[in-house]
Amino acid sequence: MRSANLRVVQPLDSAAALDPVAGGLVGEERALVQRALEYAEPLYRAEKLSTGESTWDHALGLGANLAAIGVDATGRAAGILFAAPKHLEDVAPLAERFGKPVAELAQGVEKLYQLRVATRASPEAQNEVLRKMVLGMVEDVRVVLIRLASRTQSLRFFTKTASPDREGYARETLDIYAPLANRLGVWQLKWELEDLSFRLLEPELYKRIASMLDEKRMERERYIAEAIQILSSELKKLAVVGEVTGRPKHIYSIWNKMRKKAVDFSEVYDVRALRVIVPEVKDCYAALGVVHNLWHPIPREFDDYISRPKDNLYQSLHTAVIGPGGKTLEVQIRTEAMHRQAEYGVAAHWQYKEKIKSTKAFEEKIAYLRELLAWRDEVADWQSTTRQARLDDTVYVLTPQGKVVDLPVGSTPIDFAYALHTDLGHRCRGARVDGQIVTLDTPLASGQRVEIISAKTGGPSRDWLNLERGFAKSPRSRAKIRQWFNAQDALKTVAAGRAIVEKELRRAKATTNLDALAGKLGFGKPDELFAAVAKDEINLRQLQTAVRGKEEARQEKIEKKTKPAPKKGVLTVGGLQSLMTQLARCCKPVPPDPIRGFVTRGKGVSVHREDCASLKRLAERQPERLIDAEWGKGEGSYTVEMAVTAADRRGLLRDIGDALSREKINVTAVRTQSRDELAFMRFTFDVANLAQLKRAFALVRELKGVIRVGRG
Repeated sequence: MRSANLRVVQPLDSAAALDPVAGGLVGEERALVQRALEYAEPLYRAEKLSTGESTWDHALGLGANLAAIGVDATGRAAGILFAAPKHLEDVAPLAERFGKPVAELAQGVEKLYQLRVATRASPEAQNEVLRKMVLGMVEDVRVVLIRLASRTQSLRFFTKTASPDREGYARETLDIYAPLANRLGVWQLKWELEDLSFRLLEPELYKRIASMLDEKRMERERYIAEAIQILSSELKKLAVVGEVTGRPKHIYSIWNKMRKKAVDFSEVYDVRALRVIVPEVKDCYAALGVVHNLWHPIPREFDDYISRPKDNLYQSLHTAVIGPGGKTLEVQIRTEAMHRQAEYGVAAHWQYKEKIKSTKAFEEKIAYLRELLAWRDEVADWQSTTRQARLDDTVYVLTPQGKVVDLPVGSTPIDFAYALHTDLGHRCRGARVDGQIVTLDTPLASGQRVEIISAKTGGPSRDWLNLERGFAKSPRSRAKIRQWFNAQDALKTVAAGRAIVEKELRRAKATTNLDALAGKLGFGKPDELFAAVAKDEINLRQLQTAVRGKEEARQEKIEKKTKPAPKKGVLTVGGLQSLMTQLARCCKPVPPDPIRGFVTRGKGVSVHREDCASLKRLAERQPERLIDAEWGKGEGSYTVEMAVTAADRRGLLRDIGDALSREKINVTAVRTQSRDELAFMRFTFDVANLAQLKRAFALVRELKGVIRVGRG
């Protein structure tokens, strides 16, 4: 192994290997890539990857892919050296010869490569967390680009070489890597990853759709270039300012549209597509007129998402025309602001295509990465900037079975155990991380494999709640630990109360049923009575009177003073149904919304939706007062608010009222405001459950002019 560090590097024999990898580079940058090739060639020549491909051939293809998407010289050199860390004891020789950034990138690629076992073994339900894990594990976004370029080269190899592994690689690519390329806006790799995977998984279907296109991709690209030139020239003649771009739709995307919309190939009108970006809204319609005058529009294939934006606020004009040569052509027209919203905002294409709901922080990070990649030629210090663009608010660790668990940064094995199962957390006594025994306060890092050592019985230690000791970092774990101790205290209280009640029953030689006795004193269950007796909420005289069945008038008085049991089954908080609860006014939860409780001072437990912003603020300040809550089986009604945004028109309020009336909903309050020809309305009413609320939303959403309907 060490001999590889000391070997003499020979100059590269042929420029044929250098030119595709160093395209667009000059001077020191080109020299860096050349030195990486000279170092890698003798190291790789006799080596093969697990796929069977020559390591040297893979490095050349990978480097060419990076050059094609415009990655800088540092990234290309690291890509070429992707397998070097496996051959060296450490990356110090790489840092010495090529600089620390190249060595760190190569090491990051190797670290990401180790995820292959996890990504292959994980169920489809874990695909989203795996995609986040890939992004979250890297210090530099270029590591992900190198991984995407490497996977593209592997798929090219599989199209020429039969292998039992190729279907697994193709499926993993469609599940994990192609969506990542889509999110980062690396279209050149995205379409090839999808098409190559589709070709390996469905070869006959791939050939059939390819034959329907009756032209190769290069021909379609030439057609697009000609269409761009024609439209740009026509816009310029009519003094309409606009930037025209285009792309041919790839085979996998065509098949996806045919499958999802259940249409024939002849009905896919965006096999070839142009996009026109203009300064202002009025220019959108001017450009549309130019397009329709230039080429014949296809009936019923026009959508105006500017006057009627989509639910995710996406805005654009879409039309399909018979373009040059009698071929169908889709044209999208939008302003620069609309384009930024579509690419980086809540209307981002990757979210729409993948139908993924993610946190605002994750969406913002993806948008930042996409902008960073799009502007890499304009950012002065792009290399150092990429190192700051990581998803560093989460760590992703693996179970022994390969399941990925996402945890807050700083989480320990105890947090990991509670994330898997509450009971496992209670019984956690030790942990192995990557096969090594570690202490329970060890912070976990992304990519580690964690195994919990547990006892058969027992519970947590109170030391785990000591913040200075650092055993449990996540609020969820700490809440579970507190709940366990609260439950133990409650059990002790119930046991003490039971002893008092049973002693009194023996003294009175009574045979009273405990359920009946609890009912006499206004409690739903005997355990609730025992707890009240232990806390002296029911004194001995009251208990004796109930046991002996005397002094009826006095008994009535006692019952009036005793707090009545809550409606059975409506809410369970902390495992009990006897706690005083109230539904939070800020978020107005409705079954089956996921809920959490917050213990207030003097007003019982306030129950919030889990995604409530107010609850999040309360939890940050006083996490120890959070408590688990769940809906029971009881019936009841719940007050909610519905916010409606619509085009202001006569009769709108009446139509919404009629729609709610059809669902037998009684509106208790309405607030409306009109601004810029829009109506902003808020309705307060009671519903029985979330299903009824969704039906009401659907009815209102179908009304003419309604733009948005949501929870208030």
